[in-house]
Amino acid sequence: MTLAVTSPVKILVLYDSQTGNVEHMAALVAEGAREITNTEVRIRKVGGAGDLRATPDDVLWADGLAVGSPTNMGVLSWRMKQFWDEEMGRHWMKIDGKIGCAFSSAGGWGGGMELACQSILTVLMNFGLLVFGVTDYASRDLTLHYGAVAAKAPSDEHGRAACRLLGRRLAEWTATLGHGNTSEHPGGKLAARRPAHA
Repeated sequence: MTLAVTSPVKILVLYDSQTGNVEHMAALVAEGAREITNTEVRIRKVGGAGDLRATPDDVLWADGLAVGSPTNMGVLSWRMKQFWDEEMGRHWMKIDGKIGCAFSSAGGWGGGMELACQSILTVLMNFGLLVFGVTDYASRDLTLHYGAVAAKAPSDEHGRAACRLLGRRLAEWTATLGHGNTSEHPGGKLAARRPAHA
């Protein structure tokens, strides 16, 4: 019996970073996505140089997107918004049904990171992406209902675990919903998932 080779799950980690904090988060999100078998990950920066520079072709290539931005006055950065307005605008209705999630960093706790994640998710929904939150706790007191958040760079293992969990969950949902791989459905992995306040 020959098993069919399935196409890889294609994940894009798209980010903007001014201080390097969101860039650090992006690397961790990508690391988490790579934990899922048969997943190919690209990391691209809005306004980046050379091969790192994000283009609409990267978004069109991907099955799932993790979008990260610094928190600017409680919303996504102007560079990330400009990318979606100006570069992705002509691709309207071409990315319907892709899976999306968000992550953000601010200068300190209470700086609006969850609001920034919600603003990213709003942009993605306007482009037809299916977005999600994560019900698991990354640690005893750290959830990802709106996305992974950090005050500056994730400085402890709990913050780093949250970023990896977001990437892993994106790859799981994309494998399940985009590729029909029900073995990656998070509901089938309840024993391995961290219960609230464990």
